[in-house]
Amino acid sequence: MKQPLIRLLVLRIRASAIPLLLLLTLGHAIGCGVRTDTTYVTIGTGAVTGLYYPTGGAIARMINARSDSLGLKATVESTAGSVYNVNAVMSGDLEFGVVQSDRQYQAWHGLVEWAETGPQTGLRSVFSIHPESVTLIASVESGITRIEDLRGRRVNIGNPGSGPLGNARDALAAFGISLDEIQAEYVKAVEAPGLLQDERIDAFFYTVGHPNGNIKEATSGRIKVRIIPLTGPAVDDLVTERPYYTRAIVPIEHYPNAENTEDVPSFGVRGTFVTSAGVSEELVYAVTRMIFEHFEEFRGLHPAYAVLTRESMLTGLTAPVHPGALRYFRESGLVQYLDSDLIR
Repeated sequence: MKQPLIRLLVLRIRASAIPLLLLLTLGHAIGCGVRTDTTYVTIGTGAVTGLYYPTGGAIARMINARSDSLGLKATVESTAGSVYNVNAVMSGDLEFGVVQSDRQYQAWHGLVEWAETGPQTGLRSVFSIHPESVTLIASVESGITRIEDLRGRRVNIGNPGSGPLGNARDALAAFGISLDEIQAEYVKAVEAPGLLQDERIDAFFYTVGHPNGNIKEATSGRIKVRIIPLTGPAVDDLVTERPYYTRAIVPIEHYPNAENTEDVPSFGVRGTFVTSAGVSEELVYAVTRMIFEHFEEFRGLHPAYAVLTRESMLTGLTAPVHPGALRYFRESGLVQYLDSDLIR
């Protein structure tokens, strides 16, 4: 005759020396409906002073606030930026990453950093986020008032593996400036304001959403600075030739200590949220649905999101949309705003 269940439990507890309190706690958790099958995900971002880190943090906080119902917990990793995030997502080291739209395009087509490894065909889009302007900051003392004045100057163009480095190169090339004509530095954006204020560089590029703490730091020091416009036929041609670029502005209201008195024209990209084809449909569906069904909460998490609409978050994508995200977009009727090439 089989022993009663309680006797079996007691015998097993004694045999394995598991504290009775643990059993009672587990029983209470199961009885109360607490999930024990939590999935952990990591979101790759960028430098802590940029917008990618708070963007990843905002998404992670929203996930963790609903972890019981979603069965998910999220952590955020500060990384070297877009190129790293693409590669880490593709290798499975990250479940999600924040990536500039131009880097997404280049990875999908096997260009630039991916020229040797080839197209990253397992890359998948989830949604688009904030607009990012290519921002060129120069000290007033340097006399730089236009991008052509960078010739012969000390200019930080961004760290290897970052999106801003590619944008800076594109901007210089569009205006006919080769890297040999400047004294290029390749340091992280977080270091550039200090270098400018210490008079160790004359200018720096940073592709970022606004307002941005790094730019505020650069415009608020002893050395007065101006934001240099990036506009004209060269930018017109660049935007026409490369589908991931759009015209943009740097809103000067966020930087009252800069020499500029009006918004500064530029060009830019979008921050995008990506994953890989290997991540489960249910997981991506849960994250996408959470963000879009709590859209106003998400939009209120950072001033740079104020311009977002649900529709705009389906633009600026290159890689096919992940089936999990696509499922939600179909259910919500948002699928009509997706480029048909993204639906596979």
